[in-house]
Amino acid sequence: MASTDESAEHASHEYETKWLRVWSERPPVRFDISRADPVTKVYNLVEFPYPSAEGLHVGHVYTYCGADALGRYLSMNGRHVFQPMGFDSFGIHTENYALKIGEHPKSVTDRATANYRRQLGRVGANWAWDVELRTDDPAYYRWTQWIFLKLYEAGLAEKREAPVIWCPSCLTVLAFEQVDGNRCERCGTEVTTKVMKQWFLRITAYADKLLDTLDDLDWPELSKRLQREWMGRSTGADVVFEVQGDPEVRLTAFTTRVDTLFGVTFVAVAPEHDYVKTLIERAANGVEVAEYVAEVAQRVGADRYTNIGGSGRPGIVTDVMAVHPLTGRQVPIVVADYVLAGYGTGVVMGVPAHDERDHRFAETLGLPIVTVVAAPEGEGVTDGAYPGEGALVASEEFTGMGSAEARTAIAAELQARKLGGAVTRYRLQDWLVSRQRYWGSPIPIIYCDRCGTVPVPESDLPVELPEVAEVRPTGTGLSPLAAVPEFVNTECPSCGGEATRETDVFDTFVESSWYFLRYPSRDHTEGPWDPEVTARMLPVDIYAGGREHTTRHHLYARFVTRALYDLGLVPFPEPFKRLRLHGLLIKDGAKMSKSRGNVVNPDEYIDRVGADSLRTYLLFCGPWEEGGDFTDRGLHGIVRFNGRLGALVRTATSGGPGADMRRIDRAVYKVGKDIERLKFNTAIAEIMSLTNWLRDERKRMTADQWDQARRTLVLLIAPFEPFLAEELWEYLGGDYSVHQQRWPAYDPRALVEDEVELPIQINGKARGTVVVPADSAQDDVVAAALKVNSVVDALGGATPRRVVYIPRKIVNLVV
Repeated sequence: MASTDESAEHASHEYETKWLRVWSERPPVRFDISRADPVTKVYNLVEFPYPSAEGLHVGHVYTYCGADALGRYLSMNGRHVFQPMGFDSFGIHTENYALKIGEHPKSVTDRATANYRRQLGRVGANWAWDVELRTDDPAYYRWTQWIFLKLYEAGLAEKREAPVIWCPSCLTVLAFEQVDGNRCERCGTEVTTKVMKQWFLRITAYADKLLDTLDDLDWPELSKRLQREWMGRSTGADVVFEVQGDPEVRLTAFTTRVDTLFGVTFVAVAPEHDYVKTLIERAANGVEVAEYVAEVAQRVGADRYTNIGGSGRPGIVTDVMAVHPLTGRQVPIVVADYVLAGYGTGVVMGVPAHDERDHRFAETLGLPIVTVVAAPEGEGVTDGAYPGEGALVASEEFTGMGSAEARTAIAAELQARKLGGAVTRYRLQDWLVSRQRYWGSPIPIIYCDRCGTVPVPESDLPVELPEVAEVRPTGTGLSPLAAVPEFVNTECPSCGGEATRETDVFDTFVESSWYFLRYPSRDHTEGPWDPEVTARMLPVDIYAGGREHTTRHHLYARFVTRALYDLGLVPFPEPFKRLRLHGLLIKDGAKMSKSRGNVVNPDEYIDRVGADSLRTYLLFCGPWEEGGDFTDRGLHGIVRFNGRLGALVRTATSGGPGADMRRIDRAVYKVGKDIERLKFNTAIAEIMSLTNWLRDERKRMTADQWDQARRTLVLLIAPFEPFLAEELWEYLGGDYSVHQQRWPAYDPRALVEDEVELPIQINGKARGTVVVPADSAQDDVVAAALKVNSVVDALGGATPRRVVYIPRKIVNLVV
């Protein structure tokens, strides 16, 4: 005989299949962009997925079902919700998988996208499939190329030679943001560095705007903090060191502690710095320097910056000398692995007495250490250095000044000597967007021997990605497209002469930096977006995303939108009015991973328990913005609850004398407010509590009361359980569809409770509860509490010497 759970699961599969078919034929909620009202519309957006071969991850379902629950609730409250879906279908991840199985990236992407679309349909979310987009569609990336050309015309896109991070497995450059420690975030391979000509978008030109406007955003404080730290604005000073015997060379270091300038005992340059080539020629140990530079090319990023000498020699001291800008003293130039070409200027003034990294470096290589800031009494050094502030010593005319005063004075002196001065610098680097791969949008640039770099005319867009058989990266620093003569060889748009195309493609983050602008104008062919539609529909009202995208996708989208705004192409400077980050799901107390065998496959669970039970459990197992622990036991608790709820709604009543229905009003209010705050777990808990109350009170209700109570309960579950709600609404004889109904109204007067149950504490420890009138005075509450048997026993005859009473919340007796 089938268990109750099995029967409920079988029934859910039947009605979910039924309603998917009905909704496909007669969509209950459809957004009409042509009639969108900017006052009532809600652009409810989730980050679109890249369609991997593994299929939809449960983390996607977690995020998407939360956004869908909010969208359905808003629809029931008279808002017109636009909830599109598409696919971030270009990129290294898909291409690497295609190469692994020996298949073309396009066929892999087509198959994976079809599977994602099937899975996304099964979860019952109200997607606006009529505006679905794919970033590998030429009709889409035509406009990615157009945006790039607009940025190029504005001086915000440039090709230049620079040290770049290279993945020897993916055989392409990576942006600094795509490196995890010293490994490629995609494949896990240890990365190296190369000097190559690459395309960059000049996001650094927008650093101040992006930083200064963060406070105005309705974003989580975590997002704002991470972006601030990533952009890393620092106020300090540039210090220019001339090079002995090489008057044309000036090495500029940036420091936030120019008060320590008199403690400089060496000048360190990054192995990738332009001057190193000259240094190799000039230094007596130039061969050793060259060998060291080749050695350091195998170490990248955080590994070099934090682990001085941990993976080999920390640096090489040369006999080429830099000249101190204020004293004229000569100090050696060293090549150091902890100096990164991408940070600041690629030059560091070494002050080992007052910087921990400089101190470790100097001790390792036997360089002098000179104290120039005296630590206040009671403060010690850290790792042999004193990094704090104090009075200057051994600093010529600045001796005796405090650090703050000295910074201003020394910066002014450098300014006067034209050897530096006060300046603001940033950790943020320009956005490296070119990739030496196949599966991406071609960069729309042509090279002509006569005309130089020439943008592809707008009328010739898109530059389509050719379908070729061999897409494997070459590892030569050139894209596979470089081996396709019919793609490479072209005519110069300016002079008509022979020319060649750029063969690199865009990084996938370029495609996703503007996709939200395209959804409402997906079928518009005269531009990337329809200006009139865009003015009504954007910016995005609420964006559900992941923390991992804070310093990449979210930042890139802000930059691109602000640039387009400044160019007069969009009427708003920020892309997302409101951003919320979903939490992290774990499974049985551990992070999900294939190696642990605890990855939750949405298809398997929908097959087992149905989409509604999976949706509801995901949103119930923890606060949506924090995450939760997924357990099969907890999931089956939801399955059982759904069975009880369905049975209760289908239960008739002969009619009782009448019940106090204010409990329902309170539930309607609380569930609605919790959904608005994305507190889905507590909203569901309230529905469970209401369900129990209805079961207990049913026989007291009149027939009309019971009918209204059942309808209200079904409406409350509709945002979370769209299939079950539709099935039960039909059972109750409601008009199609439950998702076209208004959210239940409540009587505000019912929110004021006559009585409250207060927890009683003694010295902060729970000892019982007491029911008192809601408006009770403190003396009356204490008198009632002192009559509770468990409190009497706990006091043991003692008299409270103090009372802490929070009305309607708690009473604490202190003895």
